[in-house]
Amino acid sequence: MKDLFFDKATGIHYLCGSKFQPMQIINHQYQIQNVAVLDIAQQFGTPLYVYDANKIVEKIDELKSAFPNVKLKIKFACKALTNVSILKLMRQNGVEIDVVSPQELQLALHAGFEGTQVTFTPSGVSFDEIEAAVETGAIINLDNLNVLEKFGQRYGNRVPCMIRIKPNVAAGGNAKIMTAHEGSKFGIDIRQRDEILAIVEKYNINVVGLHQHTGSDIKEAEAFVKAADVIFDFAHSFPNLQIIDLGGGFKVAYKEGDYTTNMPELGAKLSEAFLKLSETLGRELQLWFEPGKFLVSEAGVLLVHANMVKQAPGRTFVGVNSGLNHLIRPMMYDAYHHIVNVSNPETESKGTYDVVGYICETDTFAKDRELNEVREGDILALLNAGAYGFTMSSQYNSRYRPAEVLVYNGQAHVIRERETMDDILRNQVLLEL
Repeated sequence: MKDLFFDKATGIHYLCGSKFQPMQIINHQYQIQNVAVLDIAQQFGTPLYVYDANKIVEKIDELKSAFPNVKLKIKFACKALTNVSILKLMRQNGVEIDVVSPQELQLALHAGFEGTQVTFTPSGVSFDEIEAAVETGAIINLDNLNVLEKFGQRYGNRVPCMIRIKPNVAAGGNAKIMTAHEGSKFGIDIRQRDEILAIVEKYNINVVGLHQHTGSDIKEAEAFVKAADVIFDFAHSFPNLQIIDLGGGFKVAYKEGDYTTNMPELGAKLSEAFLKLSETLGRELQLWFEPGKFLVSEAGVLLVHANMVKQAPGRTFVGVNSGLNHLIRPMMYDAYHHIVNVSNPETESKGTYDVVGYICETDTFAKDRELNEVREGDILALLNAGAYGFTMSSQYNSRYRPAEVLVYNGQAHVIRERETMDDILRNQVLLEL
């Protein structure tokens, strides 16, 4: 597999045959916004998450441009990346926020969002979490009949809400991230529409939005359209409806030749049907999306240090100073992350390696991966690490979580300090025995 694609028009090498990766080779070194990646690694140490602010803004603009004719609102699914500096960047670029826990809600408020800019989309939580979110002004997205009943009893028609529908559409890149099929725990099954309407009528609940989220890594526009059709049909049942929220799950490229969601095609198909719905209902609706991975995945890289190169019969292992405690996606979802040798960008010497972590588990980042020759001490970059990297990290094996850096306006800024032993011991109590 080729690491680089040369764009004759710009004279720049891009990674993975894709112009949306943050790192470029300029003057024989990998750079992000003209900042040398090796300099970032040397300044802040490894393992290290590095995010490119320009790439995040580019993805925001890409989504906006796909829906030019509708009243669009982007709600960042912040479970993908909750660093408050990233949330602030989203807010400054006109993006609002979707949260799934009280703690994410507090982070959103800390980053400067108003409560009314927050959508709270929990699953299986206690009702006191919903009450607390209502107090902040957040709009609540209800996903089961019992909670809908409690919401009606508590608030009647005084507090607007949204309802999450399960349209029974199976789509996504992995069974663990499909969220709208018949067996999924998420949402109220569309086959229970009569029960939904009975509860809404009983308490005169002010339903202002319908929501669905099909899953992640969806590349076919048809999957979105199929789910949207279910929601559009149900929309006629709610006289106060203002919002159609179709979730997220747009497919991003992880390697050369990867299929991605065709955003212009998706925008054209969904916009046409959405505008027809607005016309039929006789009012202008808002179309919401909740992208997470789409906005931040390609902006992030995880920089690691090659601790050792270990020869074995038929294999060569590269052991790095990271593992499933920092990036669990390859182990949990069989996810592919392209890897490049930042220390050896231009060479004819290649090797085939298993890139493995330092955790006392099988934590293989890549198997039989062709890389530019790796030497002990080299810095490797795992690409597409901006989403569900740090947010799913842990202190397993009592290892420290890495630092995070944001490259903004051509400068690298620390946005999270590396953990220390104090962080590991912070909430532990040594019992006197």
